[in-house]
Amino acid sequence: MTDPTLPLTEQARQAILAALPDATAQVSGGGGHFEVHVISSAFAGKRLLARQRLVYAAITPLMAGADAPMHAVDRMVCQTPEEAGA
Repeated sequence: MTDPTLPLTEQARQAILAALPDATAQVSGGGGHFEVHVISSAFAGKRLLARQRLVYAAITPLMAGADAPMHAVDRMVCQTPEEAGA
């Protein structure tokens, strides 16, 4: 569970890190629309849709319901450390 007193971008980042502990995550945006960039070894061997599902599963609580603070992820990049050059 994230801290609702934090900015929404930080809540989303923390939710992703809780689901993918080895990840690095950047979340930017506002007004309900966000961009997410996640680097994790958990993505190894997975296709793009499977990678995105892992991230969406982490942030679903922030996107659920009629009054959800996150309305859309306009751009999502999911890379392994090797793909990111890390």
